[in-house]
Amino acid sequence: MKRLIPMLGIIVVLAMLLSAVSCAGPAGRAGPSGPATLLPSAPKPKVETPVTITWLGHAAFKLESGGKTILIDPWIKGNPQCPIKVEDIAGADLLLVTHDHFDHVGDTIAIAKATGATVVAMFEIAGKLQADGLPKENILYGGYGRNIGGAIQIDGVTIVMTEAFHSSGTGSPAGYIIKFPGGATVYHAGDTGIFANMQVYGCLYPIHVALLPIGGVFTMDGEQAAKSLRLLNPSITIPMHFATFPILAPNADDFVERAKKEAPAVQVVALNPGQSYTLQPGAYE
Repeated sequence: MKRLIPMLGIIVVLAMLLSAVSCAGPAGRAGPSGPATLLPSAPKPKVETPVTITWLGHAAFKLESGGKTILIDPWIKGNPQCPIKVEDIAGADLLLVTHDHFDHVGDTIAIAKATGATVVAMFEIAGKLQADGLPKENILYGGYGRNIGGAIQIDGVTIVMTEAFHSSGTGSPAGYIIKFPGGATVYHAGDTGIFANMQVYGCLYPIHVALLPIGGVFTMDGEQAAKSLRLLNPSITIPMHFATFPILAPNADDFVERAKKEAPAVQVVALNPGQSYTLQPGAYE
């Protein structure tokens, strides 16, 4: 019995530590889904330069801010949702690839060659793209690409490659946190299920806009994506990766309704392919 009492005390302490998993605010206040934490969260930076986010269908997006254009998972040709052609893309500075499935690599090589964009991709995927004809000069670090880890700067834009839980023919699946010099931070989750470290990313890099897959089958469904908002704590979320194929969720309705209940403070912006949303200058909680 004497040995049991100290063990019970240790168990209680561990339970308390494990329960303190949400982000504390700048003054140590509790995060959106629980008490104070071991990992404080920085306040969201004030947005000083607008960011226009255009959904090109499926997981493809165009982000424009401060004269920079970033394309993510540019599946244009063959994408039944995409309202534009490859030839319509006049310019791009960065091209981010989350993984090497056909509906995400898409037209990376053609667009990079036409625009001179720098391609950011996992090391092994960068090698595959080079083998498929993409000049190494168009790939980050002269053909090496990068891997999941710390922030890097490319032409003033800060890029963090994050983990994602999915599959990939080469390399590993990933997401991206993009921090614009004008203050805005956008998170593209890539193809993924929900995972606990979303909360870590939300603490380290306070997110203004989260682009989240909701289609189910290959990614999060509406329920998981809505729950992930409590971990990420973005100001705004835009759903993606739905309605492209019959096997996926046909619309964003379920996610929208669940998000209202799970994270009522988060603004849900459900776009149609080709539509844009502009994050305007100002303060976002």
